[in-house]
Amino acid sequence: MLEFSLLLLAGGVILLFFMLYEARRNVVKMEKVKLPDFPDDMKPISLFFISDIHKREVSDDIIEEVKGKTDLVIIGGDLLEKGVPFSRVERNLDKLLTLGTIYFVWGNNDYEVDTNRLKEIFKQKGVIEIVNDSVKVHIHNGMINMIGVDDESTQRASYPSALKKTSPHEFNLLISHDPRLVRQVRKEEGIDLMLSGHTHGGQIRFFGWGLYKKGRLEKLPQTTLLVSNGYGTTALPLRLGAPAETHLMIIDKE
Repeated sequence: MLEFSLLLLAGGVILLFFMLYEARRNVVKMEKVKLPDFPDDMKPISLFFISDIHKREVSDDIIEEVKGKTDLVIIGGDLLEKGVPFSRVERNLDKLLTLGTIYFVWGNNDYEVDTNRLKEIFKQKGVIEIVNDSVKVHIHNGMINMIGVDDESTQRASYPSALKKTSPHEFNLLISHDPRLVRQVRKEEGIDLMLSGHTHGGQIRFFGWGLYKKGRLEKLPQTTLLVSNGYGTTALPLRLGAPAETHLMIIDKE
């Protein structure tokens, strides 16, 4: 009985360390995304997507891996949460700014802090917030509509407002922290790609089951959707079956 108890204890300790490892991983997933309506005359676009940073500090290893390989940086919400010092947020932004211009959409946890102070930091550093709006980004020899929708889970989202300055005939990239916004997307709106986070891939999954689907890149009838497992954690600093991840996406014509 003692031996069995010791084995259980050892197994529990090993599992705990593995869950800590999964939560602290510094992975850049390479995603080659070929889209049928990508403009014929535009060069491939490279973007770095990171969401749900929460309490973590972005690793220098990730910055070194991505540097020189991306055209722009997108933060898909939950840059921080209550209790995270703004000094850490500034360090993370300074690191990410070495990769390119940052575009930011708000997540639910971002609203737990002094939002005026956070907006001041964005202004000082040149971070571009997109709040129920769109901005035209000239890149290489073309242009994309960067569409940002505020957080759906806090009832701040206004998808129709975000589309007002867009055309379905342009290349449209939609960013929403909460992936459930995809239910509002219609094929005729011409959303070529949607990027989201929020769910952490379920964060802790047992035998393949979790509270949410695992992060994935999938083609849906109305758009192509990337949902990231995210970089940080919420509540417990542990992961299982949904390891921390960031994304370097190469977008091209199908």
